[in-house]
Amino acid sequence: MRVELPPEPVHFVNREDERERALRAVEEWRGRSRPLVLSLTGPGGLGKTELAFLLARNLRDRFSDGVLTVDLDDYRTGGELDPGEVLAQLLDSLDVPPDLLERQFSARCRQYWKKTADSRLIVVVDNARYASEVVPLLPASGGSLVIVASHGPLYDLEDGAAVDMALPALTDPAATELLELIVRDQRLAADPEAARTMVRLCHGLPAALHVAGRWVRAHRVRPLDRLVADLRSELDEKGVSPGVERVWDTAYRGLSGPAAALYRLLPAHPGPTFTTESATALLGRGPGTGQDALEELHRAGLLELAPERRGEAGRMRLPGPLHAHARRRSREDDVRGESAEARTRVVRWYVRQAQLADRYAAGPRLVVADLFDPVPDAPDVPLEDPARTVDPAVRSGRSERAARWLHAERHALYACVRLAHGRGLDAEAVALCEPVWTYALDHPHQSDVTEVFRLGAASAVRSGNAAWVVRMRCQLARPLWESERLDESGREIAGALAAVDLLGPSVRDRKLHASTIEFRGMLNSARGDWSAAIGDFARSREVHRTIPNPYGVLLQTYRMGQASAELGDLEEAERLLTEAHDAAVADHRERMTARTGFVLGGVLRRLGRTNEARRFYGEALVRARRRGSEFEQVRVLDAFAELARDEGRDTEAEEHRAAADAIRNRNGLGR
Repeated sequence: MRVELPPEPVHFVNREDERERALRAVEEWRGRSRPLVLSLTGPGGLGKTELAFLLARNLRDRFSDGVLTVDLDDYRTGGELDPGEVLAQLLDSLDVPPDLLERQFSARCRQYWKKTADSRLIVVVDNARYASEVVPLLPASGGSLVIVASHGPLYDLEDGAAVDMALPALTDPAATELLELIVRDQRLAADPEAARTMVRLCHGLPAALHVAGRWVRAHRVRPLDRLVADLRSELDEKGVSPGVERVWDTAYRGLSGPAAALYRLLPAHPGPTFTTESATALLGRGPGTGQDALEELHRAGLLELAPERRGEAGRMRLPGPLHAHARRRSREDDVRGESAEARTRVVRWYVRQAQLADRYAAGPRLVVADLFDPVPDAPDVPLEDPARTVDPAVRSGRSERAARWLHAERHALYACVRLAHGRGLDAEAVALCEPVWTYALDHPHQSDVTEVFRLGAASAVRSGNAAWVVRMRCQLARPLWESERLDESGREIAGALAAVDLLGPSVRDRKLHASTIEFRGMLNSARGDWSAAIGDFARSREVHRTIPNPYGVLLQTYRMGQASAELGDLEEAERLLTEAHDAAVADHRERMTARTGFVLGGVLRRLGRTNEARRFYGEALVRARRRGSEFEQVRVLDAFAELARDEGRDTEAEEHRAAADAIRNRNGLGR
């Protein structure tokens, strides 16, 4: 049972009415196919998220399939939510591997519904803005519970499907109790009037009380009446609005110079969350100063540790109200253009980190951007080069960590491409698109990828660099044809081919030439024009031979074999695929060995050579299991079932189909 809940808060008071109402709603709910939805609403700082987690923690024994959590603000770009990414995260938590995720949003919704049918789940959805954001995330089960935290009421949820609980501010007694728990200081009891004044300054907001409590703890010598007087004077002089904003302003004014600068700069961070390394790059004053500033902000209650999720420990963020407060402080206090400088610095830092992660995750490959130099006072992420070890297990682990970094930072990379293009940093935009390409190959059909590659292509055209134009137009063409926008894809390929004529005689430029012809062949494959495709692959192979580039020859031979099989020329397909398979084995290319072997097995089955086909299928299945690729396992098991059926072994065919269906059902996939 998966339980995605952060540690229980040290201090939590009041909210008995809401807890009792939630428990009663769960006991009385008689839904059939729709879950009960508890909606917690109110302004920022009221403790909605903490209450949602508390309810989930108290109720989890009633829901045997676990607790999933998702913060929608982690999936917003420019204020817009990507619901497909949210569903991908929930399906990942339900143990659906990325390579088995449905591509289209509607299909992904059906996959999620199938996966959650008849389940007993709690799903906590934080920072919802509209009911339409929540509806696709509802499990297809009346036995499940969804707890939603939002700033305003979700009026357009269907009647009877939601219990809306608007959270009031804490009463003065409850707020005083919380402040006393946080501070545990005799000065509160010794001067109750000063304590009441401080409570009123916080306007019943738990978040404000936590910041105020840290302020009291930080000034142990001053009497409370003087501390409150100093706070009041400070707030009155600044003329800021009442409430939690006052407390945050006061905490900000008490920061050291580096910590205050980092707080002002954090809204310029391109990702929804940040790490010690990326925050240090943003600040640009070295790792020691960056770490000290983060610790100071955390102690002051001006940043939050994000929940850990699948190897993404150590991430931090500014919750929405604090993010807005830091942005206001930046507008008022940034007199030297520090934010503009920080944005450029952090973009260049991300370029270098992404280039290194790309190299470590994908291995040596064709790229058009040189490796960026280290950014001064901004250390690299501690990723290690797989090529510097001979241990296969260590090498694989290093490669996987680099791939996980690309996945964890994908939203920051998307935002950096937008920033780079908008600021005229064309080299940076192009360099960033290449690691995004590696990420997109493993996670196809991401909604932001087409936009990112379009910006990369525009930057390449603006720069006038022919190699960049070729590469970016080809990269843009792929997501276009994958989304069936074939005419648009064709225009990009035509633009790339036109730019090829401007390339020089270098090895890299000749590889780009061969790659562009291959992309045209892949587009022809998507169009179903296999005769044109095989001609393109053959021409690309000849260019690779003249370079020479053995891996390029291997890849094009494989593609020619696939195309020959589609055209029905099975003898030629067998010859080409055997050549490619033998080369992949000799070159120790695990993935290509599996791909060529599987397709070769299919050709041999069609030729009636079932024993040979079975051997290749068996090898492909072993490799798929070794790589943990359930998508590949399903393909091979289905092929085994067809092979057994051809030979009249119906029982064996049914066993293979059942094994494939078990994987599909486990991941919410249809046949």
